[in-house]
Amino acid sequence: MKRSLNQPVPGGSHIFQRIYTRLGCRARPPHFIVVYHPYADLTHTIRLRGDVAYVRLSDVLRGAPSAVVEATAAILLGRIYRRQPPPEMFDIYRQFSYARPTRQRLLVLRRKRIRRRECRPAGKHHDLAPLYERLNQCYFAGLLMRPHLGWSVRPWRAQLGCFDPALRQILINQRLDEESIPEYVVAYVLYHEMLHQKHPMRFMRCRRESHSAEFRADEMRFADYARAIKFLDRFPAATRRLSLFPV
Repeated sequence: MKRSLNQPVPGGSHIFQRIYTRLGCRARPPHFIVVYHPYADLTHTIRLRGDVAYVRLSDVLRGAPSAVVEATAAILLGRIYRRQPPPEMFDIYRQFSYARPTRQRLLVLRRKRIRRRECRPAGKHHDLAPLYERLNQCYFAGLLMRPHLGWSVRPWRAQLGCFDPALRQILINQRLDEESIPEYVVAYVLYHEMLHQKHPMRFMRCRRESHSAEFRADEMRFADYARAIKFLDRFPAATRRLSLFPV
């Protein structure tokens, strides 16, 4: 018999009922079915189906202090019932999610659970492979280890590029693989993601720091920085963000 991916959260229903009352949610609470689910990251979901609430918590929470589970419940219930959880609960969840052991475990899980898509660096109009090598030699003395390079399978609406340290992969929005996009623009976006290789994300004072002062200083070294930014300013605001995977 195939083992279920979901495992019940001990006392999960009682925790959610208690937090439901604490948040001041009106009406009769639903019946909560709360399970751990093997997500590839720190994802949690709640879905209402009639008088039943189906809750899936990332199994990264397995073994976490009860206060962390309660904080997670408050955040989920607050969103669905439009209630503001107590600030201290946000702090509890933030401290857990940014703790070094949690981040290390997430990195391992992403490597195990995510299948990297085979993406080719050569697009229709721009080839990321030779561009990466030139940037590596020019700005990094050739010291960066080349990750998997590729274009997004579909056009992205919310970001221009991303670096996933768990998969050692840089993907660039396929919207930039157009003849009308100058190479220096593609080079800048790729260079930005390469900087995430050099300057890994840090977690300080319960906050995530993706773009440190050192990162920004190196970014300004890009020869066509001002020209690339000016060109990208003509893109819709939703597509101008450069992004790092949140792990």
